Parts: sequence; structure tokens; C-alpha cells
Amino acid sequence: MKIRFVAGFSPITADPAASKEFYENAVGVNLDSGDTEYPYTHTLAGVKHFGLWPLAEAALACFGTPDWPADLAVPQATIEFEVENVAAAEQELMAAGHALIHGTRVEPWGQTTARLLSPEGLLVGIVSTPWLDDA
Repeated sequence: MKIRFVAGFSPITADPAASKEFYENAVGVNLDSGDTEYPYTHTLAGVKHFGLWPLAEAALACFGTPDWPADLAVPQATIEFEVENVAAAEQELMAAGHALIHGTRVEPWGQTTARLLSPEGLLVGIVSTPWLDDA
């Protein structure tokens, strides 16, 4: 089997209204529901990275320790949204009342990130990835 690209990614949510509000208003993904209760878009640019991120490494990236905090939901996946200016996006999220796990910073691998949890418990990265600029 030869995978051509990631055809879709859909958080599974117990609170679709909260998730729709988060992705549309906080992150800026334009979703369409049509005649269904399944918001979606076919206009978001494709996935440039797929990986299996160990929880200990995610915790280390977010908190500086390999242990995920017991008071936060353990994320089942991560999704990253590439933006032009991570610091400006961070300010928009905070102004809208969203609590970030961490603010804008440059990771050891060169990617600029800010992270937060979505209503359904996904680890959401707001990122700038220099090596994807020409991808």
C-alpha cells in the first residue's frame, strides 16, 4: 500500500458545539455543517507531517518533564495549525479567554510553537515550521 496523503483528520467530540466554536472562533478554521451535525471543511490545506508522538515526549515538550500533569486530560492526538505569526495568534487566543499550555517559543528542532488543549482533549499546536515554507 502506498499512502498518497492524509485524507482526513476529525477530532471525536462529546460536545460538538464547544468544539465547533473552538475550531472556528479560536483557531480560525471555517467549517460547514450543511444539513448535518457533522461540521467539516474541504478547503484546509493538506497535512505535511504525520507521526506517533510518545506521551512522555509530548509532556517534555509542553512541561519540561516526561510526566503529563494529572490535573489535565491526557491528549489522544495532536494537531498543528501553521500560522504566519505564532505570537500574534497566541495573543488572539488569550484575548478570547483560552488558556495556553505554553506560550510562543522556539523548540530545539527549530519550530516555533504555542500549545493548548481543545475541548475534546486534543493537543493543539499553533506553529511556524520553517522547513515547510516551500513544501
